[in-house]
Amino acid sequence: MEELQARHRKEQKDLQSRVTQKKKQASKKTRKAVNDECEQLERDLKDKQAREVAELNGNAITDNEPSAEELEKLTLQVDDDSSTEANGTSAGASSTTKPAGSEETASAAGAGKKRNRQKDRLARRAAEQEEIARQAVEEAANLPDMKEQERMRMLESMKEHRLIEKEIRADGHCLYSAFADQLEQLDIPLDSEPGDKPTIAYKTVRAKAADYIQSHQDDFVPFLEESLPEYVHKVRDTGEWGGQLELMALAKTYSTNINVLQDFGRVEKFEGATGKEVKTVWLGYYKHGFGLGEHYNSLRKTP
Repeated sequence: MEELQARHRKEQKDLQSRVTQKKKQASKKTRKAVNDECEQLERDLKDKQAREVAELNGNAITDNEPSAEELEKLTLQVDDDSSTEANGTSAGASSTTKPAGSEETASAAGAGKKRNRQKDRLARRAAEQEEIARQAVEEAANLPDMKEQERMRMLESMKEHRLIEKEIRADGHCLYSAFADQLEQLDIPLDSEPGDKPTIAYKTVRAKAADYIQSHQDDFVPFLEESLPEYVHKVRDTGEWGGQLELMALAKTYSTNINVLQDFGRVEKFEGATGKEVKTVWLGYYKHGFGLGEHYNSLRKTP
């Protein structure tokens, strides 16, 4: 049993490494499919290990064994056949040495034993599954709170850079809304062209990013998994999450530098212009802090 448990721990560790690697490599489009695949891999491993434990304990149930319902039907059929045989051969009963009633009793006793064995196996399997579920709950309770840990590290990094956080609504527009808040803080006009109609800030930022990507397609097409028109449409007119490509476009459009503060104090930089007068936008990026997934907040300089 100890050898099996050691192998199971190694399999779980190897699977966790595979899952982590798959999730790191997932793009926005493939994230849901990758998460589903990882969950299926974890379920398959748990089922496999449960079967191995059961087999080692001598309690394995093979696919060829009858279900409880099938066994019940089989038992009833055996009882009926025994009863029919006893009644149909009454004329020759005198020539036998064993009464028909004894045969019926033996048949019923055999069927009862079969039912009891099946119930015992089902009960053992249910107990094993309950134990596996209990262990899973216990392991989940002992996992670190990634959301809280990320939050504490981000607050420490903000303090080092003399930044305070402006909470942005968690939705697909968060990057653009956070960027618009930064433009306001830095006194950078939201509309670069005179005569633009007033609109919701994040929509203007989305339109500017889409315009830049469309007019500089050679810089972006190699990184796209879909056609340029379809991608530009998503940036401009939908609630699709923004990322590195959109940050590059916004830095160039507004001639600003963008610093994205991430977990563990890492700062990802996007250069839109050079010179002493260039202003810097600060955004905070969260991977675990929000239920919908990745999120951006605006980081303002402390007074």
